[in-house]
Amino acid sequence: MRKTTRIAMPLLLLGLAMVMGCAKPPQEAVDSAKQAIEAARAAGANDYAPESLRMAEDKANAMTTELEAQMKKFALMRSFKNVSVMAADAKAAGEKAVADATTGKEKAKADAEALLGQVKTALDEANALLATAPAGKGSQMDIEAMKADLSGVATQIAEGEAAHAQGMYMQSKAKFEAAMGAVNNVKMAVQQAIDMKKGKKS
Repeated sequence: MRKTTRIAMPLLLLGLAMVMGCAKPPQEAVDSAKQAIEAARAAGANDYAPESLRMAEDKANAMTTELEAQMKKFALMRSFKNVSVMAADAKAAGEKAVADATTGKEKAKADAEALLGQVKTALDEANALLATAPAGKGSQMDIEAMKADLSGVATQIAEGEAAHAQGMYMQSKAKFEAAMGAVNNVKMAVQQAIDMKKGKKS
């Protein structure tokens, strides 16, 4: 009986060791998922693909939560099957966020460049229109103010171009949009002054 016990105990311990050895966290898969999320952030997903990045981060957070839950269990009760599946999902989502960020960045670049052309044309039109603005008592101050506004537009355009050259397309687009709004306001004000002058003459 004792001889049987002596033989069985090492076998039992060996079996437990094998089980415990199999229940190891899939660290490589977890690391790959985390790296995919970091790659998405580095690709500019925060700006150009925020929804895709948020989804990837949610999957990575769920993976981490499951991993931590399993690690808190007694070694023989741990199972990392779900962690492996969740890590693969998080990695795929991170890679999608990288692709979406690349696409979004290219679109933002194209949109900003198109807007830059439009705002430069609008600025030329505003300057030409301002040159025809009716002069007279009380008008000169308004004209000078509008000239200052257009000078500010030129500054905004220059700042937008600088941001664009650095690859910050969301920032450059925002600068060009603000410049376009200011130009349109000046054009509208000048046109109203011209129309009022014409109305008085008639």
